[in-house]
Amino acid sequence: MKDAYLGLDTGSISTKGVIVTEDGSIVARSYLWTEGNPTDAAQRVVRELGDQLDQDAYRVRAVGTTGSARRLVGAMLGARVVKNEITAHAVGTTRLHPDVRTILEIGGQDSKIICVDGGIAVDYAMNTLCAAGTGSFLSSQAHRLGLEVEEFGDIALTSKRPANIAARCTVFAESDLVHKIQVGYPREDIVAGLCKAVAMNYLNNVGKGKRIVAPVVFQGGVSKNAGVVRAFEDALGMPVLVDADGHLMGAYGVALLAADAAAEDGAMAANAEPFSFDVASFEFKTREIECAKCANHCEVICVYQDGEIIDSWGNRCDKGAVKVGRR
Repeated sequence: MKDAYLGLDTGSISTKGVIVTEDGSIVARSYLWTEGNPTDAAQRVVRELGDQLDQDAYRVRAVGTTGSARRLVGAMLGARVVKNEITAHAVGTTRLHPDVRTILEIGGQDSKIICVDGGIAVDYAMNTLCAAGTGSFLSSQAHRLGLEVEEFGDIALTSKRPANIAARCTVFAESDLVHKIQVGYPREDIVAGLCKAVAMNYLNNVGKGKRIVAPVVFQGGVSKNAGVVRAFEDALGMPVLVDADGHLMGAYGVALLAADAAAEDGAMAANAEPFSFDVASFEFKTREIECAKCANHCEVICVYQDGEIIDSWGNRCDKGAVKVGRR
């Protein structure tokens, strides 16, 4: 039986998961909407991965988690590695593109840029509160135009004269969009203008002050939009690479980190019980309690599995430590 490693990236909009082999090949993948419930989304992704994996041929030796709910999901899955998105994306991308210098990533509600030198992330930035350069912005404008966001890319590529739509923020962009509709701009020009606005907002905010050097790799759900890809290429004057699994790169990177951690554990990892996909059927709940044992009054987050506490965090001193059933 061969060893495999599971990575899960739980974000506010979508939850992504992969299972990789020791050589880094992906043997199972899943992308589902989080729908405001990261515990349920994580369980659905794990269930889907388990259905795809030949469990007679592979056993999952270690799990890694990343994303905004990484600590919670890591507790649920007994993760060996819990890492931030910057690290996960950098590790995954440099594995596939050892010479990458710039990573552009746009997700549903956040976006980031990672500058790489010699295979090491040397600088990064993330978006502020503005949503004009994210997937949620494109989705809302697609709804306004009566389109599916998946249609945007192909429609944008048919445009000869993209409309100039303000890229400074969501409010200005929406106002500009309404005006362009009212004066009769062709739909393809409006769509192409929106794609251009997303790219320019990203470069003027997230990428501000960053030296964007080729090779450039574009990731996240928005990277599947060919209109935004072209807008980036036009603005940067250089090719922009998009991988088939680019939207899964955070999960892929943290799966690789889990594999590295298992290798460091050596014999201990080899003798440990493999990951059980039964976790997809357990009941998980979180509860916030206020510790009154000192003047800090810390808000401690406790995670329960089938009624038993399995992890906690948030305490700033040992007085607020909670005894758990497992780590």
